[in-house]
Amino acid sequence: MARPAKPLISRDAAVQASIDIIDSEGLEAFSLPRLAKYLGVRAPSLYHHFADKNEILTEVARYIAGTSVSRPRRRPGPDWPEYFVTLALTWRQSILQHRNAATVLLQHLPRELFIGTYEDTAQFLHDSGVPTELHVRILDGMETLAIGAVLMEAVRGPSTKSTIFPNVSAESQPLLAEALVRNPMTQKQLFEEMVRSFLHGIMREHERGAAEATAAR
Repeated sequence: MARPAKPLISRDAAVQASIDIIDSEGLEAFSLPRLAKYLGVRAPSLYHHFADKNEILTEVARYIAGTSVSRPRRRPGPDWPEYFVTLALTWRQSILQHRNAATVLLQHLPRELFIGTYEDTAQFLHDSGVPTELHVRILDGMETLAIGAVLMEAVRGPSTKSTIFPNVSAESQPLLAEALVRNPMTQKQLFEEMVRSFLHGIMREHERGAAEATAAR
C-alpha cells in the first residue's frame, strides 16, 4: 500500500493509542482501521511508521515490558537479590496495568529487548561479588521466571488469597482447599518470594558445591 506524502501522526502516538484500545476494548477489537479511527486519520497514514499490524504490536509489547519499566536504584553488595526482586515487582506492576495485552507480550515480545540492560546488570552482579559463572543462570532464569509468572497471572485475572487456584472445591480437592485457607500471601507476595527463593537458591547451591569441592581435595 502506498504511503501518504506527509505523516499525520507520530509513531509514539500510534503506539500509545494502540495500548489504549487494547486496554479498554480488548485485543480482539484492535485493528489498523480501528487504530486509524481512534487517531482521526485514514489507515494509510499508519504506514509512514509501521510496515503492518505485527510491527505495531511488537512496539506495544516493547513499550509495556521495557520502556515503561524503570530500573531500581541500589548499590551493589551482599543484598544484591533485592535489586532483582524490586525490578521483577516493577515489571509485574507494569504488565498487570495492561492485562488485555498479555497475549501480545506472549507473541510479540522481542527477546533482544532485555539484552541492552544485561551488560549493566552483569556489572552489578560482578560488583556485588557474584561469581561470573552464575550470571547467565541468573539473567536467563529471571527472564524466564518473571515473564512466565506474570503473564500467567495476567491471563488468569485478579485473584485473592483464597482464589489463586480457581474453582477449587472443598469436597473434591480438600487438601488444596485447606492450603488456600491457610495461605497467608497475596499473589504479589507469592511472586516476590518466588523470585527471592530462586536467587538465594542459586547462591546456596553454588556455595554448597564449592564447599564439597574444597572438602574433596
